[in-house]
Amino acid sequence: MGETFFTSKDAAKITGCTLRQLQYWREKGVIVPMVSATGTGRSVYYSRSELVELTVMVYLLSVGLTFESASGVLQQLREIEPNFAKEKSQRRLMLVFDSSERILKLIDFELESAIAFLDRGLPIIPVWLDEIYQKLDKS
Repeated sequence: MGETFFTSKDAAKITGCTLRQLQYWREKGVIVPMVSATGTGRSVYYSRSELVELTVMVYLLSVGLTFESASGVLQQLREIEPNFAKEKSQRRLMLVFDSSERILKLIDFELESAIAFLDRGLPIIPVWLDEIYQKLDKS
């Protein structure tokens, strides 16, 4: 059985992003669909794994990250969990600010660490992959 693909319109509806965001992310090379990536609206198709990545971007932007930060975090996620978009992972991560490198970093979520960051006045952003998949499964 072949893989299912989704039109840009369907991808936007399922993930909660706009068609313009899809186009911009494609142009910037953040999430480039496998099928007809150079096409326009009607000839661009997204795979299920690309929908997972789109959902991550939508989430990261919804918590207040800039486009640059969100795309950097997505890249980190691809590096630390290479198959997250293809295989469901139960991994729970948190996004924290690394003051020594002055960047946002994804690390494994541990309650004690999260509380320690919060006690120091440092924000954390949960990135729970199981929640990402649940959002897609409901669509």
